[in-house]
Amino acid sequence: MKKLILTAFIAVISFLGASAQKFALVDMDYILSNVPSYEMANEQLNQLSQRWQKEVEAVAKEAETLYKNYQNEMVFLTDEQKKKKEAEIVAKEKSAAELRQKYFGPDGELYKKRQTLMKPIQDDVYNAVKKVSEERGYQCIFDRATTADIIFASPRIDVSNEVLEKLGFSK
Repeated sequence: MKKLILTAFIAVISFLGASAQKFALVDMDYILSNVPSYEMANEQLNQLSQRWQKEVEAVAKEAETLYKNYQNEMVFLTDEQKKKKEAEIVAKEKSAAELRQKYFGPDGELYKKRQTLMKPIQDDVYNAVKKVSEERGYQCIFDRATTADIIFASPRIDVSNEVLEKLGFSK
């Protein structure tokens, strides 16, 4: 009898503890696609990226042209001229690689620009999610856009539209 009461008591306590936790979902892709400043920042980054990519490709093409010219003229050049041309080609290739690293590297200009444009938007979204969480008493809010482990979630626990309202973009 004592075992049965103890088991029932543990089951009730476990049930109460589990039911006290509230979870919700947001769809960050959906939220960000409804924030105009995010779309403008993305467009600005794309344009900047394309411009820098063209610049890098132009320098790389110059290096390729130098190499082709070198191959065509190689039989007519002295050893000293060959070394000079080879050094010129290597310098141009190195210049293209440095430019690519400067713009697109881990700490490159594109990364820095993305940080300056996106960080304020991400902070606003985070604060809106936090505010919804505090108001509704959620212990945890998951991002359904990036969490591949969520197989199914009820649309009733999706608070994306509430987050958009907190940001000032009602849907």
